[in-house]
Amino acid sequence: MEVKANGPNSDLGRIPDGPTNPMVTPLLTDLYQFTMAYAYWKAGKHQERAVFDLYFRKNPFGGEYTIFAGLDECIRLIANFKFTEEEITFIQQTLPSCEDGFCEYLRRLDCSEVEVYAIPEGSVVFPKVPLLRIGGPVAVVQLLETPLLNLVNYASLVATNAARHRFVAGKSKILLEFGLRRAQGPDGGIGASKYSYLGGFDATSNVAAGRLFGIPLRGTHSHAFVSSYMSLDEIVEKSLQSSDGSSNCEDFVSLVQTWLNKIKWSNSLQGTFGETNQSELAAFISYALAFPNNFLALVDTYDVMRSGIPNFCAVALALDDLGYRAVGIRLDSGDLAYLSSETRKFFCSIEREFGLSGFGKTSITASNDLNEETLDALNKQGHEVDAFGIGTYLVTCYAQAALGCVFKLVEINSQPRIKLSEDVSKVSIPCKKRCYRLYGKEGYPLLDIMTGENEPPPKMGERILCRHPFNESKRAYVVPQKVEELLKCYWPGTSDKVREDLPSLKEIRERCMKQIEHMRPDHMRRLNPTPYKVSVSAKLYDFIHFLWLNEAPVGELQ
Repeated sequence: MEVKANGPNSDLGRIPDGPTNPMVTPLLTDLYQFTMAYAYWKAGKHQERAVFDLYFRKNPFGGEYTIFAGLDECIRLIANFKFTEEEITFIQQTLPSCEDGFCEYLRRLDCSEVEVYAIPEGSVVFPKVPLLRIGGPVAVVQLLETPLLNLVNYASLVATNAARHRFVAGKSKILLEFGLRRAQGPDGGIGASKYSYLGGFDATSNVAAGRLFGIPLRGTHSHAFVSSYMSLDEIVEKSLQSSDGSSNCEDFVSLVQTWLNKIKWSNSLQGTFGETNQSELAAFISYALAFPNNFLALVDTYDVMRSGIPNFCAVALALDDLGYRAVGIRLDSGDLAYLSSETRKFFCSIEREFGLSGFGKTSITASNDLNEETLDALNKQGHEVDAFGIGTYLVTCYAQAALGCVFKLVEINSQPRIKLSEDVSKVSIPCKKRCYRLYGKEGYPLLDIMTGENEPPPKMGERILCRHPFNESKRAYVVPQKVEELLKCYWPGTSDKVREDLPSLKEIRERCMKQIEHMRPDHMRRLNPTPYKVSVSAKLYDFIHFLWLNEAPVGELQ
């Protein structure tokens, strides 16, 4: 089911019905949003037109960039924002002093008068630049504050974390999100899978996320599966009890044992291993019989090089005789650099010894509490891992708990507002703004600049003075070779603006990858990255400081 956008622009596109998470309702907000909304209503201010900016103050993980994510869910919330009778009853019980008229106001409330401009999801973004600019009646926009922050903060943090892992791993490696069991509840698990994929991961183990978002699914078996088998006789006995009979199983077991002996006594591998663990071999055979086209074995239950790898190779060669090609192995413990390199040598020896073309390139997947630092260390040591399964450190954002997005009033009734602080980083940039990205001769972005809404936009080839919002000495003239306006209309309210379509998750992911490729490498590097410049126009700079002086109390010394 789908619903059309509210208001006069309802023919501008269709929004999917409801947020992905059913817990995202108008009640998913802080109590003080309702107390403020009631106070606005009581004072007759609730319909006053306000503009808020949603932005963050500092890039996460010690880096100099962030990936914006969560916009799709924000627009879903706005499109379906409506109180149910049960929710209104709960508000009455929570605020027993509120008048019935306020409840009637809530019954009629929707986001048909709300206007949302945003940077496209999947973009590389920077501090102070609004990710979303939300305009509308002050009471309803205030009610949107907490859910919008909730939907953007974690999504952008996870997407950035994923993008950083992708940057360190490199383009050629496969990245798999394995974090569901360690995520902060089912909501965190679903969101982490979605936004890890957006940030550059290739697949997830999370089946629910695969169904909801179309993310490719990947997974093999656990150590429990391997250790649940006792002997080769067990799988033959079980097959006797099945309706299929045991002939195929017995023939395959015999073929595997033949190959295991060949490998053991081959010229290049002779003496590499002795007797392998037979219960492990039984588990591999059983799994291969169940998934002959997708055989990927976990090889570190007992001993990787003395048992796991030889057993895998014997089963893989037997599958090859029957016309199937094994996928590969997974390492979940030990020295991953050493074990992956030794495994690659083993595979290459099998290819040379038995003339099995391509076997040397059999996939090696590594897991075991991997993180950005581990990937960097593996790159420096040298390794042969083709795919990384990353869980805990990715989905919990272990290196940083939150992004810290804020939601600040910048205009009310067309009058600019500013939030002051002794901490300059917390001073807001007032007024309704337009935001641009200026590009240089090499095609890289030079800086982002904010201007007043009615200022003429920067033009390609024309010099413009760009100023640091709060530091008088930091300024530069820029002659942009390309100008990109960042904020686009995603919910037009009562205006006649054409609404941007919401792209698919795959399209957002592709945008993210392209954006990262087109950033200057020194901004993206893991250690000591160059800060990206965020500036304001000269006119906006003067206005910020005029308003600052006008609003700040003047001290008096006795």
